[in-house]
Amino acid sequence: MKTKRMQTVFLILAGLLLATSSVFASDPQDVKGGKDHPLFNRIPDYKIEAYEEREFEVYDKFADSKGSNTSVEGHYYFIGYYVKKGEKAATEAQVLRNFTHAVTSIGGSVTYQTRTDAYLKIAKDNRVTWVRVRAKNRGEGYQLWIIEEAAMKQDIVADAKSMAQDLSATGRVALYGIYFDFDKSEVKSESDLTLKEIAKLLSQDPKLKLYVVGHTDSVGDFNYNLKLSQARADAVVKTLVSKYGTEGSRLKAFGAGPAAPVTTNDTEEGKAKNRRVELVKQ
Repeated sequence: MKTKRMQTVFLILAGLLLATSSVFASDPQDVKGGKDHPLFNRIPDYKIEAYEEREFEVYDKFADSKGSNTSVEGHYYFIGYYVKKGEKAATEAQVLRNFTHAVTSIGGSVTYQTRTDAYLKIAKDNRVTWVRVRAKNRGEGYQLWIIEEAAMKQDIVADAKSMAQDLSATGRVALYGIYFDFDKSEVKSESDLTLKEIAKLLSQDPKLKLYVVGHTDSVGDFNYNLKLSQARADAVVKTLVSKYGTEGSRLKAFGAGPAAPVTTNDTEEGKAKNRRVELVKQ
């Protein structure tokens, strides 16, 4: 009976992935505050021994298709499971297969996989969710890192006046209100407030010309980050011209990649500050 349950649990997981309910499951043996993520139930006879949840976090140990570390950011969960005393553990292969089968059965994908780790991506309900599953101690335990992708809410948007002041004082202004999806260069609609202020800045000073400079953190390949930052800077210029009527001759895009950090890349907070768009006076 136990074997049959273990073999079919991926079907249960797939069913929950398709469900619209956001109810969290728990067990009396779970660590205080521990609960399953609404996308997944747990493998039978396992309890939660560790649980963390943060509204916004950057996780830089997700693997891309080549196995290189890359960053994802958004609502963060870490859930650690361990088999209950006296119960039979799943194998490492069973743990990973449960999750890979569940995710791929609804159109998700496996980004990368090793003997003990699977990196998964799910696009559902207008949200991209990234999942890392790690099996440990021959299946006696497994861990989930789940990041529901989202841009950090920017409560204060730089306005045209403050941009002009910074450009006058230092020749540059760093902006954190221009958003892109992970590993993408399309400007997101959440950027509109900042882009409107840039257009206003340019309309108020007809002689002003700017470099639009894209910056990344240091995670990933240097040359790839250079290309990504250039593509993002190009996208900002294109949006300002096509959507806000800015003269293209007054803007020049440049991608600096990770070559000009404003602070350390050794912390998540530092990396977040280094991922930015800057306006530099020509």
